[in-house]
Amino acid sequence: MAKVRGTIIVDVEKCKGCDLCVVACPTNVIRLAPDVNGKGYHYAYMENPEACTGCVNCAMVCPDSVITVYRLKPSKTEAATA
Repeated sequence: MAKVRGTIIVDVEKCKGCDLCVVACPTNVIRLAPDVNGKGYHYAYMENPEACTGCVNCAMVCPDSVITVYRLKPSKTEAATA
């Protein structure tokens, strides 16, 4: 069975950098950016995107619902080699 991969999209301008998603991520994919958004907050981003499994923990704990999680279907070549 092919490994499920995921990705997240963060609404950078609405993210307040609360760090809850970083703590909730079981694969240590998410970090707070060294840069700040327009409101002066360090926003969440995917530091290690290839490790994302699309578990949705980050989106569930986000108090402002600024994270959207997508699960990626493995390509036929990935499925054949797995």
